[in-house]
Amino acid sequence: MDNKRILIIEDDRRIAQNISRGLQQEGFHTEIAYEGYNGRNLALSQEFDLIILDISLPGLNGYEICRNLREQKPYLPIIMLTALGEMEDKVEGFKLGADDYLVKPFDFRELTARINACLRRSDMLNIHKHEEVLQVADLVVNVTTKTVQRGTKYIELTAREFALLEYLIRNKGRVVSKMDLGEQVWNLNFDPGTNVVEVYINYLRKKIDKDFQQKLIHTRSGMGYVLKEE
Repeated sequence: MDNKRILIIEDDRRIAQNISRGLQQEGFHTEIAYEGYNGRNLALSQEFDLIILDISLPGLNGYEICRNLREQKPYLPIIMLTALGEMEDKVEGFKLGADDYLVKPFDFRELTARINACLRRSDMLNIHKHEEVLQVADLVVNVTTKTVQRGTKYIELTAREFALLEYLIRNKGRVVSKMDLGEQVWNLNFDPGTNVVEVYINYLRKKIDKDFQQKLIHTRSGMGYVLKEE
């Protein structure tokens, strides 16, 4: 967890400073805001990896801060740390977008464990955020990892089949001609007499559509092919 920055928004100075010291001993960098507006502004203007957020704060309460952060930084992990322990309080916190909710008094070891769990989930989300994923119905094509999934089934494609499917899904809902596919996928000065496109469309249909009730690859007679829900 090296170099992870945590903002503690907590008006009780003793609690805030104790949390800060403990997290620094765990290798985190910490900042403290003792008031709601300042805490929100810090969280929005600077880059933090996680927010520890009290609810009962002077100026602006933790619920409003959580709402503001979710609107502008939807992937920023937020742990609410508060004396408000009623079920209604917890439900409201989660409804507004908190990732976790811990009631005071608390054990610092539990707080640390929850912080680490939130950061692991956030790191995984950040990895997937940078992947390009295209989808039609239950067909999911990950362009970054070159993987294809239909429902719960993973589908193995050759490089050429993947290139053809990628072109079709990038043009989903649009009829693309046989000549278009030949030039874009095979980089050919395309000979309209060849049947290579039909052959590979047939390969794709067997892998993408054959075992599924809903067909996604459609022929438009005299015009070409379209990938869409029907």
